[in-house]
Amino acid sequence: MLERRGFLLLTAVALAFPGAACAAPSRELVVHRTPWCGCCGGWVKHMRAAGFAVREVEVQDTAAIRAKHGVADALSSCHTGVIGGYAVEGHVPAADVTRLLAERPKARGLTVPGMPIGSPGMEIPGAKPEAYATLLIGLDGSTRAFARH
Repeated sequence: MLERRGFLLLTAVALAFPGAACAAPSRELVVHRTPWCGCCGGWVKHMRAAGFAVREVEVQDTAAIRAKHGVADALSSCHTGVIGGYAVEGHVPAADVTRLLAERPKARGLTVPGMPIGSPGMEIPGAKPEAYATLLIGLDGSTRAFARH
């Protein structure tokens, strides 16, 4: 049984932070990208349109940030996002990131390796979109399909 002081402290915390237990995941996305990549800007625009608060960080090379978050070179693309403790590598659709944050799997993050035509930021007028998969990167570096597009 809680003593009175403990009960009052818990009540004060609950009143100071209403809804903290059921708060939505943060939608703050930090995107590391090179200054000369145009498609990165298209992906950032896609993410902002989906309601993400994006902060862009220009770097000369994204390899170090990928390595820090456990994204193998074979899974790389042209930019690396970080959100909610996850890496988001390449042209991952916003809906997949939203699902990742809702489900919170034990994983390093998501990737769309390469730059498939038709993925967010890689739309080319008149070009047929390529089929591609968003991959979930496991804690051990393994991958599995997370979504197909």
